[in-house]
Amino acid sequence: MQTKLADFVRDTPQGREADAILRSCVHCGFCNATCPTYQLLGDELDGPRGRIYLMKQMLEGNPVSSVTRDHLDRCLTCRNCETTCPSGVQYGRLIDIGRELVDKLHPRPASQQLLRAGLRKTLANGKVFGTLLKVGRGVRWALPANLQGHLPPLQKGGRGDFATGYPSQTAQKSPPAPLCKWGESQRRMLVLEGCVQPTLAPETNAAAARVLARLGIRLIAAPEAGCCGAVDQHLAAPEAARAAMRRNIDAWWPHIEAGVDAIVMTASGCGSQVKEYGHLLRDDPAYADKAAKVSALTRDLSEVLAAEDLSAFKATQARRIAFHPPCSLQHGQKVRGVIEAMLIGLGHELVPVDEAHLCCGSAGTYSLLQPEIAGRLRARKLSNLQARGPELIATANIGCQNHLAAASGVPVVHWISLIEAAGSS
Repeated sequence: MQTKLADFVRDTPQGREADAILRSCVHCGFCNATCPTYQLLGDELDGPRGRIYLMKQMLEGNPVSSVTRDHLDRCLTCRNCETTCPSGVQYGRLIDIGRELVDKLHPRPASQQLLRAGLRKTLANGKVFGTLLKVGRGVRWALPANLQGHLPPLQKGGRGDFATGYPSQTAQKSPPAPLCKWGESQRRMLVLEGCVQPTLAPETNAAAARVLARLGIRLIAAPEAGCCGAVDQHLAAPEAARAAMRRNIDAWWPHIEAGVDAIVMTASGCGSQVKEYGHLLRDDPAYADKAAKVSALTRDLSEVLAAEDLSAFKATQARRIAFHPPCSLQHGQKVRGVIEAMLIGLGHELVPVDEAHLCCGSAGTYSLLQPEIAGRLRARKLSNLQARGPELIATANIGCQNHLAAASGVPVVHWISLIEAAGSS
């Protein structure tokens, strides 16, 4: 695709990157075939090809309106189009650039700006989110139905709590049996606790720690680390996202220098973001090299366990499981089939799921900002997941887990809980 970028963006890092991405697109339209919003809405401008055309117009200096912004807002950033694209168009990077620019060129109404700022400040701060969630649970009856669905019941186990077997760097207690004994030769890996997962599903990291402990790996949490930056990144606040990245790198760097083996991500959405730190901070002279190192060390939990001997883990009761691979795992990180193979290896039966490549509608803050479309996508996803009568639905991202569970007639769990159950028999 030929481009002629406008002066305001041509010689900027954003402009150079966007120009290279646009030039790689041949406008073939293969991407529309796997775009959830195009399939749902049938509008060319609600598919990747149409959105690329809108962003090209904007970058070339054409007028920008709320129409442009609305079509970009309706993108899930699922990156399914990247998996489909024969030309390797990096659409995820382009849509981030496009959203940032459209907000500058055609500012949102104050109400929308306030809502998005509130989401960024709330979701990216674990303590604030935890407090508001407790309040929300207390007044659940008074909330709109769509918000009630985002309030799961309270679960046991918490952030940095040794009672769950999940060691925090600041904790002083000794882990109970059956965790392995810590020794100098034991492997150590960092874990990102995350923003909302410690409150919504504290058992996930606890289960990961117990499974890894049986394999001789100690999971360490750096208390100074926080949100991975994805919430800010996808809500057109790249400077705030980079600040979050730098904070995490600073928190992790002493442990990296001390020789940790990996940085483990138990939420695939966070993993997709952290694996791109090297790219997103490539122009930062103080952090570029460190960011590249962090990205190189980052592994999804499934990648870590796939390299281990899991012969000691065997399910005592085979379950019929429908697995939902999050977009951030299969399209963002390009990790496919790994979890499914492990679950089958444990002795479980995985039922076929139609349209497994399509997004469930969670997509970070999407289910809050675009509830009607998100609800339709969830209904379609659950219909496919439940079509063959599974006992459980398993997934790998807290957003998908919470979004699906709110409307599912089948329990929705993080897959690591199935590994842990198999290891406790």
